[in-house]
Amino acid sequence: MGYDQRVSGDPARTLDLEFPNLPPDVVEGYRSTPEHLVAEIIAGELSLLPRPRRRRHARGATRLAGKLVGFDDPGEGDPGGWVILAEPELRLGPHPDILVPDIGGWRRERVPPDFLDEGDGLTLAPDWCCEVLSPSTERLDRGRKLDVYHRERIGHVWLVSPALRTLEVYRWADLGWLLVATFAEADVVCAEPFDAVPLDLAGLWAL
Repeated sequence: MGYDQRVSGDPARTLDLEFPNLPPDVVEGYRSTPEHLVAEIIAGELSLLPRPRRRRHARGATRLAGKLVGFDDPGEGDPGGWVILAEPELRLGPHPDILVPDIGGWRRERVPPDFLDEGDGLTLAPDWCCEVLSPSTERLDRGRKLDVYHRERIGHVWLVSPALRTLEVYRWADLGWLLVATFAEADVVCAEPFDAVPLDLAGLWAL
């Protein structure tokens, strides 16, 4: 009848219904990640990263999110137009790749009404991501994560270095990331895509 006897001897492979395209051991590692670690999956490989323990990292991310509040929760005269989230879990692509930027932003006109109820991970690619660099994450942030962000056509990426006190602004382009500008120390900058409001970098590094 054409029945292939070899099939019966193959080892059983249990696929996760939520992540059928990922290896089971990767899914298991992702699901069992301790609270003090951040789990990211790129090209089917699991990376377990320490949550930021450096005070300057945490301070920089917190201060930056605060300085952008006029875009997300606008008062009188603020530009608005964005939804900004701290440490959103992104599930991008068919496998998917699972990434957790320090901050992510979506232009409000792209966001559906049920955006915040989507579930554990966000499948709508952001329009902007920010990575606050630390020694344990910088290689991944500058490498494979930027590759995924480019594949997903995320319009802008910021890389913030508390150690060097710099802000690098990247814009998506066909051939790769275009470095628009590098700002440092106490520069007051108008950095796209948030160039409607000047940003005082000194506040990112100060107590």
